[in-house]
Amino acid sequence: MTADRFHRALASLRGLAVGDALGSQFFVPANYPALKRRELPPAPWQWTDDTEMACSIVAVLAAHGRVDQDALARSFADHHDFDRGYGPAVGRMLRLIREGGDWRELAAALFKGQGSWGNGAAMRVAPLGAWYAGDPEQATHQAEISAYPTHQHREAVAGAMAVAAAAAVAAGADGAAVTGERLLDEVIALVPRSAVQAGLRRARDMLDYGDATTVAAVLGCGRRTSAHDTVPFALWSAARHLGDYAAGFWTTASVGGDVDTTCAIVGGVIAAAGRGAPPAAWREATEALPGWLPAAPD
Repeated sequence: MTADRFHRALASLRGLAVGDALGSQFFVPANYPALKRRELPPAPWQWTDDTEMACSIVAVLAAHGRVDQDALARSFADHHDFDRGYGPAVGRMLRLIREGGDWRELAAALFKGQGSWGNGAAMRVAPLGAWYAGDPEQATHQAEISAYPTHQHREAVAGAMAVAAAAAVAAGADGAAVTGERLLDEVIALVPRSAVQAGLRRARDMLDYGDATTVAAVLGCGRRTSAHDTVPFALWSAARHLGDYAAGFWTTASVGGDVDTTCAIVGGVIAAAGRGAPPAAWREATEALPGWLPAAPD
């Protein structure tokens, strides 16, 4: 069972990494015309903090079979690479954890004691949902636990829960019998009352909209890098493109915003289902996952 869970999580992680790495290429102004034409930029594509932190989640799940917060905080801190694009508040916190600081105190103290409501807990968590395929309730519980070492604001936690639930639903049915409506309905039912949940309700109502730009104008697309400005649109896009990774990516990237993060979330959720893997050429163009990621258990 553990091996099956690891392989599902790894498939989601690879989808997340491709979305993150390819999406990050479109922060470069020279690549804007290619995005409009839906053309791939030159390889290789380097992933960002989204993937680096997601690798820690998979490593901790493989080692402990669940989210161990102390182990997760240590992994985040030990593998923190400043050049991967971390936000300044989290980057400073991870440095202080390496120096012996208590993650509980540090995370709780962010933003004048409110905790971070950024999208960092959501961007990394899709593989956790895939680990708990078919059990979205447990996925949301573990996602909540996984958020706290860095993000303790209610909205950030709700965003992580929503993404994990979506990946668990998609992976549980291998995407075959999951409609976008069912996916969002199940997620909404598991997410606590919050701005994230309100955004997901609007996303559910807009599933018939074909214009992603209009939807992003209503839901947000990560320009504020908050969970409630990021997760509803990302899950709207994933729900509309289950089973079609490339279409999901281009729809998500086309509206701009926090492109690497929205595409990481969408890629991780779609790839959680076996039929939603990214194109082989895209995987080959993406930087390899880090060597410290554990091998699949026997």
